[in-house]
Amino acid sequence: MLQLIGKAILALGGWKIVDKTPLGVNAYPKAVVIAAPHTSNWDYLFAMAILKAINSPCAYLAKASLFKFPLGLLVKGLGGIPVNRNQKNNLVQNMASLIQQTERIHLMVPAEGTRSLTKEWKSGFYYMALEAKVPIILGFLDFAKKEGGFLDVFYPTGNYEQDLQRIQAYYYHITPKHPAFFSLNDVKRS
Repeated sequence: MLQLIGKAILALGGWKIVDKTPLGVNAYPKAVVIAAPHTSNWDYLFAMAILKAINSPCAYLAKASLFKFPLGLLVKGLGGIPVNRNQKNNLVQNMASLIQQTERIHLMVPAEGTRSLTKEWKSGFYYMALEAKVPIILGFLDFAKKEGGFLDVFYPTGNYEQDLQRIQAYYYHITPKHPAFFSLNDVKRS
C-alpha cells in the first residue's frame, strides 16, 4: 500500500525516480543514505515517496520534536528514529549497531542536519557508515528537474575531509527547493 502511495505522490507532483547506482539501490541490503540537499519540509515528502515507491527498507533520523502525538505516530510508522540534538547520545555508535543488527536497512540521514543554512555538513552519516562497514548511497532531490533518487554508491576510506569533497562534488549540479540554504563546504566547482 505504501508503495502505491509513494508512486501516486510522485506522479501527482510530476517527479521522476533516478537511480545511478551501479547495481540499483535495492541491491545494497545495508547502507547509509545521504538526504541532500535538505532545505525545505517538501524534502521529506518526496524523499519518503521515492523510498516507499521503490520498496526500500528505509529508516530515517528526524528531530525528536516530530515524534509528539499525533504526528509522531505517522513519523515513527514510516521508519523514523528520534534524535535529540541537545544531548550527547552516542548516535553514531547506536546507529552503526542498528545497521549491523538489521538484515536490510537503508538509514536515511540528512547530511546538513537541518533545513537552515549551515556552512558544514554533519559528519555523523559518514562515521555511521564507516563504523558499520556499509556504503553511503548518495540520495538527492533536484527541484528544478523534479527528479530524485540516488547518484552513486560511495565507500568511505576513513579520510573524512578527502571523502567529503568527493561526495559533495556529486551535488554541485543539484538544485534544492531553496538554493540559498544549501552549502557544499569548499567543493572545487568546475
